[in-house]
Amino acid sequence: MDPYVILTCRTQEQKSSVAKGAGSEPEWNETFIFTVSDDTPQLHLKIMDSDITADDFVGEAAISLEALFQEGSLPPTVHPVVKEEKYCGEIKLALTFTPEVVYHYMSLETSLLMQQSSHLAACITSQCNANLMSVLIQETRHHDSSWN
Repeated sequence: MDPYVILTCRTQEQKSSVAKGAGSEPEWNETFIFTVSDDTPQLHLKIMDSDITADDFVGEAAISLEALFQEGSLPPTVHPVVKEEKYCGEIKLALTFTPEVVYHYMSLETSLLMQQSSHLAACITSQCNANLMSVLIQETRHHDSSWN
C-alpha cells in the first residue's frame, strides 16, 4: 500500500506526500498550513492508497477545531479513522493555532513650545479573521485487514 492524506479545511485542500511501500503503518512527519477563522468547525482528513490506475479510498477522520481555538495548540493526538462508518484505524497529528496579529500605524502630531514633531505609534490588535493553523501529520496505524 502507498498511502497519502488529503487534508481539507473549508475550501482549502492540501495533500501529503505518498508514503511509497509504507503499507498500513506509514509515517509522514509533514506540516501543512491553513488560513482559518474561529468559526471553522473541523479539519477533514481523507486517507488514500495511490495506485497506477485509480487511487483507493482507505478511510477518513474529522477533527473538531473547537479545542484548538481555545488551547492554541494540541499535542500529537490519535484520532480514529473510519470507512463506511466503521472504525478501521487511527491517525496521529498535532495542531497549532496562531492568531493573526495586525499592526496599525498612526501618525501623532504634537506641538511643544511652538515646535511640531511627528511621532509614530503602533497599536497591536489580535483579530480572528485570518488566522493560521498548522497541522503535523505523524503516522497512521490500521486495526483491521481492510487497509491491506
